[in-house]
Amino acid sequence: MARTGEQSLRVVAEKWLEFNALSAARVTACGRTLSEGSRYVCVETTHDSEKVALFFFRHDDGCWRVFPPAPTLPEMTLERLAA
Repeated sequence: MARTGEQSLRVVAEKWLEFNALSAARVTACGRTLSEGSRYVCVETTHDSEKVALFFFRHDDGCWRVFPPAPTLPEMTLERLAA
């Protein structure tokens, strides 16, 4: 079951790259970012004989976006200091 706001990578890639059943798209790279370990995927398609590729990043809310998630900064709370 999809979480709130979650869309499949295919739906987001179709929106950004404007491909359909008649035009092929393929994943050319995937992995995790070094800094945060976030998932990323590079999707490539062809428009007017030109290759077009975009990177998509998976966010904590389950959405795929064209920008990476914001870095998680260390936090210190009073609860930690009270111990």
